[in-house]
Amino acid sequence: MPSSDTINILNQTLDISRDFYTVENEYFMSGDLSGYDPQTGAGKLQWRRHCYFPDWAFTKIGYKFKKMDGKELPQEDYEIDPLFDFNLSFVTPRTIRLRFTSAKFLQKKEPSLILDGKVPADNSWKISAKKNQIEYKSSGATIRLNEKPWSLQVCDANGKVLTQTHTMDSNKGLHLKTLPFLFMRRISDYSRSFTASFSLAYDEKIFGCGESFTRLNKRGQKIPLYMTDVQSAATNEMYKPVPFFMSSRGYGMFVHTTTPCTFDFGHGYDGASNLFIGDDYLDLFIFIGSPKEILYEYTNLTGRSPVPPLWSFGLWMSRLSYKSQDEVLKVADKFYEHKIPCDVLHIDAGWFDHGWRCDYKFSKKQFPDPENMMAELKKKGIRTSLWQLPYFTPANPIFKEVFEKNLYVRDGKGNVPTDDIILDFSNPATQEWYRKKIAALFDQGASVIKADFGECAPLNGIYSSGKNGFFEHNIYPLRYTSILSKITTDKAGYSLIWARSAWAGSQRYPVHWAGDPEVTDYSMAATLRAGLSLGLSGFSFWSHDTGGFSGEPQEELYGRWLFFGMLTSHSRCHGFPPREPWLFSEKFLHDFRAMTVLKYSLMPYIYTQAKLSSEAGLPMLRALFLEYPQDPACWFIEDQYLFGSDLLVAPIFEKDAISRKVYLPPGIWTDYQTTEKYNGSQWLDLKSRKLPGILLVREDAAIPHIKVEQSTAFMDWDKIEWHVYAEKNTHRRNEVLFTPLQNKLIKVGLQKTGEEWRQIK
Repeated sequence: MPSSDTINILNQTLDISRDFYTVENEYFMSGDLSGYDPQTGAGKLQWRRHCYFPDWAFTKIGYKFKKMDGKELPQEDYEIDPLFDFNLSFVTPRTIRLRFTSAKFLQKKEPSLILDGKVPADNSWKISAKKNQIEYKSSGATIRLNEKPWSLQVCDANGKVLTQTHTMDSNKGLHLKTLPFLFMRRISDYSRSFTASFSLAYDEKIFGCGESFTRLNKRGQKIPLYMTDVQSAATNEMYKPVPFFMSSRGYGMFVHTTTPCTFDFGHGYDGASNLFIGDDYLDLFIFIGSPKEILYEYTNLTGRSPVPPLWSFGLWMSRLSYKSQDEVLKVADKFYEHKIPCDVLHIDAGWFDHGWRCDYKFSKKQFPDPENMMAELKKKGIRTSLWQLPYFTPANPIFKEVFEKNLYVRDGKGNVPTDDIILDFSNPATQEWYRKKIAALFDQGASVIKADFGECAPLNGIYSSGKNGFFEHNIYPLRYTSILSKITTDKAGYSLIWARSAWAGSQRYPVHWAGDPEVTDYSMAATLRAGLSLGLSGFSFWSHDTGGFSGEPQEELYGRWLFFGMLTSHSRCHGFPPREPWLFSEKFLHDFRAMTVLKYSLMPYIYTQAKLSSEAGLPMLRALFLEYPQDPACWFIEDQYLFGSDLLVAPIFEKDAISRKVYLPPGIWTDYQTTEKYNGSQWLDLKSRKLPGILLVREDAAIPHIKVEQSTAFMDWDKIEWHVYAEKNTHRRNEVLFTPLQNKLIKVGLQKTGEEWRQIK
């Protein structure tokens, strides 16, 4: 097929870095600061006008930058090297903010959908000045600002340089190998975009950027942050790009924008990160600290995930798709018959009269009494989840209604831009129309709505906000899911959706799942990497289609994937049928039951970790280095994870394998299935036992368990059993509650009595 690198294919990934390497465009390099006030952080930054020109070296032709003179008319009205506003401010002792403009006109002021409220200001930073340099120092960091020429060093509290701006003086190659800090002006339309360039250390590792299926360490990768309908887990495309990352050197960065971005972490040049940003206004936050501190600072700005209701942490059962009321009720009965706990039955695109034609109405023929169906399910402790999407085909009756009410994204002529009509959630009238449609489903008895799709808002579309798709495409899912989440909160009293697409700030509206992975071992491994990467981008709660989505499930793979799926914050079996455990072998049915029972027995631990993760902006699915940043080996692990702070999970990714290499972080670890103990800080070849995976418990952990019932609705929270993992005679049982973890539990009201457990439930 043609490459999207040369052809702009509809809703394929957009890599904006290409615009920065064309000889026709103009390039403005950061120059000197002018009139800078160290107290307010405000001043003017000069930008020196350059162009590309070809340069010969024997038979090799390369490119260099060449200084330009002015060329506009009238010349007296335009500066050759313009001065534009620059601002440096402090948010906390660990967070700084840099803002750059690229034009004289004032930026339009409007509330940010990405930021969670007003950005705070911190006055604790001390200022000292040397010749040509201003130093700002706090309890957590040091910033050195050079005025002529402008440059910036980001340092830790002891003054060690973590990274610094990459300028024209930083280029050491004979020909241009990487871009300095600059903005570019396109010859096609005079639009402007920035690249923020920073140094990379020789051993530096980079993490984040959203739900990325590629290697967990992004060093050496070029990542387009432009969401698309990926339909795979073996690609660099993303459903959930996030313009945030953290470094193993102790800093992180967040670009506050809605435009497409491309982050190049030593891909084009090993010594530099180039953050290509589509916006003509650069709003850059820099965080300094440990991985946990960086996530705390980032989510302090963009918001944290509220804790979803307890029942959402149970099993979600689905397929593509249940198609009748009778079928749904029979599936519920089968769970009781086989004594497998279940909390949610999801009805995908099969509850309408015509397949994918979402009209927000149950088929009267196939679902004659949906209110009674959902009420009967709730009596069994099972909630109902319903699928929908924001696109409507011409054959859908909703198409005409949306068109006549002007609720859709338009093209430049004012018409429908593609064959499908797409809801414009920047339009208040669309929001109200959508609210009524969804509210009616909650009135009928639905408990949660699946927010499918949302990645294909037209790039060239015109939106009610007054912006085009270049500024609205990436933020479309934030508008979409925030509205759906608010409807759910208003109607049901809790925060819960089931969403696929996301951008920075979307973590405020849980839960998100990983889209459509293939039914393969490599997709299972890539799905884990994606979950870890999203967790390192501020999302506490996450799920995936256990067993893979695209294709008939393979029993052996499904079983191994289920071990991973049940030890994730939210667990859903979904994809092409069959999916229900009784449609496979007796052994699979037994293992499915055992792994589901395992998760339900751990529900007090899971919900406790959910509360603690929510408060700190941490993921429940954790890369090892989050808990063990001082262990160099943990920064390289991407095929195992911590589930909360105390459980180490190592899924098996190879067919018919019964063992795998597992890295144990420092300390003593206990095999959950055998109680065998191992010393940490080493690699071991460990065997799976009753369950197809490895599960270990951290030394001195006290893991609360509960008796398993058919649903979380029937659990007795007065009876919590503590499993203590400590060396004999090291602690008395009644003292274990005062380990560091349990002190945290007590602070959030999670003691052994039933009343306190009910409060958190």
